[in-house]
Amino acid sequence: MTRTDKPHLRDLAAALGLLSRLPLRIDTAHATARGARAAWAWPVAGAVIGALAGLVGATALGLGLPVGVAAGLALALGPVVTGCMHEDGLADAADGLWGGWERERRLAIMKDSSIGTYGVVALVLSLGLRWSALTALFAAGHTVLVLVGVAALSRLPMVLIAAVLPNARAAGLSASVGRPGQATALFAILATLAIALPALGLAALPAFATVGATALAAGAIARAKIGGQTGDILGATQQLCEIAALATLAAVLTP
Repeated sequence: MTRTDKPHLRDLAAALGLLSRLPLRIDTAHATARGARAAWAWPVAGAVIGALAGLVGATALGLGLPVGVAAGLALALGPVVTGCMHEDGLADAADGLWGGWERERRLAIMKDSSIGTYGVVALVLSLGLRWSALTALFAAGHTVLVLVGVAALSRLPMVLIAAVLPNARAAGLSASVGRPGQATALFAILATLAIALPALGLAALPAFATVGATALAAGAIARAKIGGQTGDILGATQQLCEIAALATLAAVLTP
């Protein structure tokens, strides 16, 4: 069987190469040729990352560590595996969207590698809210599968926002990858449902709803403030949707 017989696996490898620092052998020619058409695999790549985080948390619990420590270790694995890609997007987007008064200034702030007050506050709140919700879920016995489902759900909006909103700038990560088409977005939705429903059961439905509402709000703010999306906007949206999904599941699945 030749490599061309498994383009879906190479799409997944390209997605993991883009969204993580896992030591994978990437077919760069395939990734370049496919571009945004491989974005359907972003939620699947998220599920892989979520599974790794869940295994860390479950192992920590199995070793007798306190629930809060186990949740913290699971939460810490995400930034390690992704290289803080999404956290960096959240901080840059918070600084730019709220620290600038006009479109060009906001984009300039977002491109700056330094972090400001808005970015620090956003990161602290993101980590704190996710840790709190994850601690409650771990205490209720939900570990690996909940993180698999949340990781997939929170990365779906990146595909949809990239498909719906124009690029706010001509250069940058989002512009270089390109914009997914309708078919790619549909496949991403189906892939996410195929992961989230078995992992979360019926709890996936309210989580899907809150993630959708959060993504709509994030997209509307981005359009109003900078006229479209960037890689930072996509990363920030993932973080916000992860908070929304974890909070919803903590409300639904815990006593």
